[in-house]
Amino acid sequence: MTVTVSAPSVEHHRDPIGIGERRPRLSWKISADVPFTQEAYELELDRGDGPRLTRVESAEQVLVPWPGVGLSSRERVSARIRVIGRDGSTSEWSPATLVEAGLLYAEDWSALPAGAAWAEDPDSDDRRPSLVRRGFDVEEGLVRASLYISAHGLYEAELNGSRIGDDALSPGWTVYPQRLRYYTYDVTGLLRPGSNVIGAWLGDGWYRGRLGWRGGFRNVYGTDLSLIAQLELHYADGRIETVATDPSWSAAPSPILRTGIYDGEIYDARDEQAGWSSPGFDDAAWSPVALSSLDHATLVAPTGPPVRSTEEVRPIEVITTPSGATVLDFGQNLVGRIRMHVTGAAGDTVTIRTAEVMQEGGIYTRPLRGALSTDVYTLSGAAGGEEWEPRFTFHGFRYAEVSGWPGDIEAAVAAGDLVARVYHTDLERTGWFESSNPDVNKLHQNIVWGMRGNFVDLPTDCPQRDERVGWTGDIQVFAPTASFLYDVSGMLRGWLRDVAAEQLPDGTVPWYVPVIPSEHMWTPIRPGAAWGDVAVLTPATLFESFGDRAMLDEEFPTAARWVDLVEKLAGDDRLWRQGFQLGDWLDPDAPPDAPAQAKTEKHLVATAYFAWSTAQLAEACAHTARQHEATHYRELAAEVRAAFCGAYVLPDGRMTSDTQTAYALAIAFDLLPDAAARALAGNRLAELVALAGNRISTGFVGTPIVNHALTATGHLDTAYAMLLERECPSWLYQVDMGATTVWERWDSMLPDGTVNPGQMTSFNHYAFGAVADWMHRVVAGISPAAPGYRKILFRPQPGGGLTRAAASHETPYGLASISWTITDGVLTVDTVVPVGTTAVLELDGREPVALGPGRHTATAEPEGVGIRAQSADPRTAVR
Repeated sequence: MTVTVSAPSVEHHRDPIGIGERRPRLSWKISADVPFTQEAYELELDRGDGPRLTRVESAEQVLVPWPGVGLSSRERVSARIRVIGRDGSTSEWSPATLVEAGLLYAEDWSALPAGAAWAEDPDSDDRRPSLVRRGFDVEEGLVRASLYISAHGLYEAELNGSRIGDDALSPGWTVYPQRLRYYTYDVTGLLRPGSNVIGAWLGDGWYRGRLGWRGGFRNVYGTDLSLIAQLELHYADGRIETVATDPSWSAAPSPILRTGIYDGEIYDARDEQAGWSSPGFDDAAWSPVALSSLDHATLVAPTGPPVRSTEEVRPIEVITTPSGATVLDFGQNLVGRIRMHVTGAAGDTVTIRTAEVMQEGGIYTRPLRGALSTDVYTLSGAAGGEEWEPRFTFHGFRYAEVSGWPGDIEAAVAAGDLVARVYHTDLERTGWFESSNPDVNKLHQNIVWGMRGNFVDLPTDCPQRDERVGWTGDIQVFAPTASFLYDVSGMLRGWLRDVAAEQLPDGTVPWYVPVIPSEHMWTPIRPGAAWGDVAVLTPATLFESFGDRAMLDEEFPTAARWVDLVEKLAGDDRLWRQGFQLGDWLDPDAPPDAPAQAKTEKHLVATAYFAWSTAQLAEACAHTARQHEATHYRELAAEVRAAFCGAYVLPDGRMTSDTQTAYALAIAFDLLPDAAARALAGNRLAELVALAGNRISTGFVGTPIVNHALTATGHLDTAYAMLLERECPSWLYQVDMGATTVWERWDSMLPDGTVNPGQMTSFNHYAFGAVADWMHRVVAGISPAAPGYRKILFRPQPGGGLTRAAASHETPYGLASISWTITDGVLTVDTVVPVGTTAVLELDGREPVALGPGRHTATAEPEGVGIRAQSADPRTAVR
């Protein structure tokens, strides 16, 4: 028998270096070639003074408690696991994981924000960023060096001429006054005895750069551009020396002349100072820095991975437009930056303008609104060529217009001298789907690309125009899809802490987080259904996907304040019928310039969400030992459901808003009083879909649930018909129009190939891609039947002419997968169940079948369901 245990993972970190948890929980995955059930585990921790063993009698293997004494700041501990089976067998030790704590307390910090002291116009977008540096000595006997670093703005650090780390846009965007993230780097290998130099590039980023639409706002968080760095040198004799940002640092103008998240970057390589971050450089002309204030208690360690470049994409075509411009087509709407390798004379200038689409004979930038999305590089004339990529910006684009290229650009493209580098939060991919329909597969691929492009440190609405903010409604509806496709547990836990930080004292949850100023309809901040419900529903989704009760417990106060606020707003009749609402935003029948004018009455939507969030909050209370609160919220949810039916469901079963969204909400949110009412609603929903020619007639609220509602009421064929419809508005209309991501509007591109005239016309918006959740759960047939996939439901529901489908998901316990085929009328289902879980297979018309860990094959034939186990080892499942 072979039982293999993975190296333990730590909380929700991909790399547990510089973590902020004193008592981090541990998880591991088990593979076995025969049936194996964990009955106990042994955890070995080595704090540098020898290993210490703890045995725990438990079958738990996900987020188990840290034993003994918690971590101290800077402490490094090696952890490994072995498991004991019910039969008394013991596995080999797992590989060890090194856990390193960051600076856990405010008093651990001495660094202050240090930046250029020269005068600037705070209202200008042309403020020139600075470089900052400091020299220091390292003695013999160095055993370890750790750098803790953040910024007012963005940073990219160097040590002795080498870049530190491979992350980008750090420290990211959080609610800086309350939560300023820092990162930790092990830089021991970059240091040498004697003279050393640390330095950093700085960029405006979200801290002081322009944010928002209609001209936006500058200096939202401050006017300074400063580095916050603390380098700690640990010596063999126990000494710790600290090199922190303080008055001894120097600053100089950067070769970056201008940089902005929206507008791009202007860089003059002639202003480079060779060796500026290395010993021996003469910095006599550099200026002393100015220091800014900082509350060290606001510095927080990351809960998820940083932004990184995860892929490079080369152009598929070089286009010469009718005007003679040169445009590169990368074949994919992506988010990132272009890296160039170029040879030319000093002063030659290359300009790159990006856009998602082409129209009128060139790149079409109107959808970008106020975002210039332009990068400019002036060559130094270096022999052998120059390589450059912007540091502190990102663009959403498929096309790039290149002007001023010195030489043959087609030859340069062929040589790989111009590539797009894809950037997003470096989440672990955990979910896959494919089917026998290539267009459905393309839709799913587009959904994945859209998620990647909108998870750039926080979940945004769009990645290209002058917006890119964390709209709460978008992630609320997309979270089930997101948490299947990627491990978003750490990233979204951090973002939910920002939601809590931005929640108003009365319980109002902002429309977007972090909050930035806005004129027009978003200020003052007002409570709105579906958007504010992120405080309840996204933690519930994360709990379903990852099984983290501590996260659910932590989010309870935010969630409860939201529901309690809505209870007050609704009053004794339990109907939320007051205030500003977005409703079923971007209903396809709404006017292009009035996306909130949906067919479904806004307060019907608001009351439906009030009922659903209250019910979900009751469940969260039950899972976190709040029985009194659970009873209260269950009773409140029942009152709201009754009020909803009384106000919005007519005696004949029709609804006051006779729309797809109204019926979908009533069904999916379990608002109807009995099975008969549910059946009537399902039948009417199916009728409305048929009357619409199977085309979409829902907006942000209805689209994620309409297929689920149809399926739940026995209208699977209609749900498939919607998925496969090709006329606008539909998912496959976008595929037929050449989409490579999901659009903001169903008709962001009109059938004649022109761009929708509305002011909001993004070609990369993930919200309508929430249908992927239905594809995973229904088309392929995999979903969690217990929190964290401790129990798995396999329930494939073939239809739409598909002859096969498959999905796999890397659960907290290991890989679970399902694939089914139909051959000669026989359905064959292959499943993989990871060790530590159980599963149930449900096929229509058959009794459910319990499955244990391993690989299983089932066939559905007239005489019943046949099941055979092929292997207990799920490691060979195909992704």
